[in-house]
Amino acid sequence: MLAAACTLGVGLAVLTTLTLVGWIAAPRGAFGSGLPGVFRTAAQLWLAAHHAGFSIPGGRVGLLPLGLMALPAFLLYRAGLWMARDADLRVRMPARLPKGSPKDLASARRRAQLVLVAQAGVSLAAPYALLAGMIALIARNEITQPHIAEALVSHLLLAFAAGCLATARTIGPWRVMLRLLPERARSVTLGTASALGIMLAAGTLLVLVAVAVNFGQVGELTGALSPGVVGGLLLILIQVLYLLNGAIWGLAYIAGPGFAIGTGTLVAPTGVQLGSVPSLPVFGALPDAGPSSPWLMAVLAVPFAAGAVAGLVLVRVAPSPSYEAAPLWGFLCGLTTGVAAGLLAAVSGGSLGFGRLATVGPHGWEVMLSVTLEVGVAAGISAGLSNWMLVFRAARGHASALARLGTAATPMRKAGAALAKAAGRAGLAEPREDVVARLPGHWLDATEADTQEIPAIRDDWMDEHASAGAPPDTPSRRREPSREPRRDIVDESDDRGGHVIYVDPYAWDRD
Repeated sequence: MLAAACTLGVGLAVLTTLTLVGWIAAPRGAFGSGLPGVFRTAAQLWLAAHHAGFSIPGGRVGLLPLGLMALPAFLLYRAGLWMARDADLRVRMPARLPKGSPKDLASARRRAQLVLVAQAGVSLAAPYALLAGMIALIARNEITQPHIAEALVSHLLLAFAAGCLATARTIGPWRVMLRLLPERARSVTLGTASALGIMLAAGTLLVLVAVAVNFGQVGELTGALSPGVVGGLLLILIQVLYLLNGAIWGLAYIAGPGFAIGTGTLVAPTGVQLGSVPSLPVFGALPDAGPSSPWLMAVLAVPFAAGAVAGLVLVRVAPSPSYEAAPLWGFLCGLTTGVAAGLLAAVSGGSLGFGRLATVGPHGWEVMLSVTLEVGVAAGISAGLSNWMLVFRAARGHASALARLGTAATPMRKAGAALAKAAGRAGLAEPREDVVARLPGHWLDATEADTQEIPAIRDDWMDEHASAGAPPDTPSRRREPSREPRRDIVDESDDRGGHVIYVDPYAWDRD
């Protein structure tokens, strides 16, 4: 509750300050009547920062700046870090630990940590969404009506994601945090992030180049608005906040479907069809109507290049010992990339009222289908070829080693070990069982404090309860000489009425 309340308070204070500056510089009546209107406008901006739309007379406003989401995301992340450290969250290991290899023990610890991460995310998201519902009720006025359902869902999802990420970050560096995921899920996640990052970077570069080429037209539109000094700064800030929307629209452009600036319009590599566009100066960077230059068709190769990189990353993290599985995992990586790109395209667009501007931005399902096919095919081919090269090298290396030893065994039986060794060089694959990297079990200052391995009971240990009731003439149950109890052993698998004692190494500053 404290983390959620502090996040809302700081965020509303920042947006109220910016809104107050705009109220002073703008004509009277633009923000409502007096200071209550200023606060309602700031509350509406806070809801818009979470991508919660609102209704206006005759239409709906859903085209919101995604860059504004950085403010609540940063505040939630910092609040999540404080919550995880101040609450002294602990991993609750199961009472009966696995008896298998160290890898099984690491998997059990990973599952316990994921449960704790999800619990921390829910504990932050639930009160945050309830407070957001109150803000949505306060922000209502005669013109704008925020959607309470969208506000609750958007605040819940953003707070849950930020809380989970912050809690997981307390485990250690990012590379350690990635090991919370199973090996195959980690490989698909990293491949998806690589492909999506390349396409977003290409989309951002495309937008910046278009603004630089058409800078004169952008300046003319800015001069026509005559915003003044303060208004000009706020206008620049608004356009910077919409830069992430433009990057996603650039992604849709290089994927092929393009985007729309109103009903019946299209901006795509195959051609441009435009009508009257809003007077936002950045729209002056849009290309002229008509067929596009053949050179612009080269941007369609970016998704295929991103898919090839994703396939390499996929195999580098988790190679497959079979030839057939790697292309399928590559296409799955393309599918996840397409779903992520489609979701981004859906949230980056929206309506700006009614009439022609009811459709602005890319269509999510078109972007998802195009990116899935382009990235999936390229990632499948790249993953198959790179995995085949790893298997071939492993088989050839073992064949030469066995030939030197004079052994006629099949070298493919040892290819899996070589593949695991090659994947381990990337630093993100699952470590071998003999060098399993221990994940910290204590959340306080977890970047420097790693937990000790659970000590094993020595072979000369005997059950004191069984030996106490044994007759003295029984040779197999002779009383052992009394020894001082071992204080360095904690049996966490004791299920016979005992209890586990957790020693806090950081209790020196408490009574």
